[in-house]
Amino acid sequence: MRISIIMLIFFTGMFTAHAQQVLPLYEKSIPNSKPSADGEKSEVRDGNVTIVSNVSVPTLTVYKAANLCVASSAVIICPGGGYGILAMSHEGADVAKVFNSWGVTAFVLKYRLPNDAIMKDKSIGPLQDAQRALQMVREHAAEWNIDPAKVGIMGFSAGGHLAATASTHFDEPVIDNPKNTSLRPDFSMLIYPVISFSNSMTHLGSRENLIGKFAPPDRIMQFSNELQVTAKTPPAFLVHSADDDLVPVGNSIKYYEALQDLGIFSEMLLYPHGGHGYGMENRSTTDKWMDRLKEWMLASGYL
Repeated sequence: MRISIIMLIFFTGMFTAHAQQVLPLYEKSIPNSKPSADGEKSEVRDGNVTIVSNVSVPTLTVYKAANLCVASSAVIICPGGGYGILAMSHEGADVAKVFNSWGVTAFVLKYRLPNDAIMKDKSIGPLQDAQRALQMVREHAAEWNIDPAKVGIMGFSAGGHLAATASTHFDEPVIDNPKNTSLRPDFSMLIYPVISFSNSMTHLGSRENLIGKFAPPDRIMQFSNELQVTAKTPPAFLVHSADDDLVPVGNSIKYYEALQDLGIFSEMLLYPHGGHGYGMENRSTTDKWMDRLKEWMLASGYL
């Protein structure tokens, strides 16, 4: 009996050591929120893809790289889903585990999905959560053995729009920041991203979910991130497919061009085929964009 108890304690300890830490994004009240019931739902769809909807309570899941001798880079991952759902597995947890194998601590952000029923201003809800994640990671950098000068943000599809917004709107805080912690990502990785809200390029569902169906032109321009690039915008690594029929490839091209016009070190990988939403696995090619990303991070000094 004693041996069984010892073994149970041992295996429980092993499980705890390897379990991911899920942290509430806000210690007290969630900013910009209206009183509402928590209607969050999670389901597993075809292809073993975990989809979460109706997110009103944001969290940050920590995937800590093991056996770090020096402070590592960190990446905050924003799953996609048109600002209507979150693809938490193939655009979140699965990617975080690859970063761990590179010695990078990763964080999957379960951000609030814009909704007038739960937010006073739905257009800033996701950005508040992205800025809070950057703030939180930097303020706890020593605890997680992270270099606070090497904190990047990654986003897929609409999550790419959120990552690009965080990369271009960091001088416009939408959260309390009493310690004046930098809200600027040091680098960004934008995977088949929604960048623009212009009529010619946007993913209409993402735009309408975030800023509404009848948004005025100045609001559309504000959230068209190719128009918001400045000399302080962080370097970017972009991936897109030319045959993407949901988010036109012009989104990545225009953002890359804006970065190049200002001499910001960036890289863009374009595939002729692949469509949209493939996560790390574009099955139209044997090329692995994550391998290219690793090379870019090495060249940039982030690995």
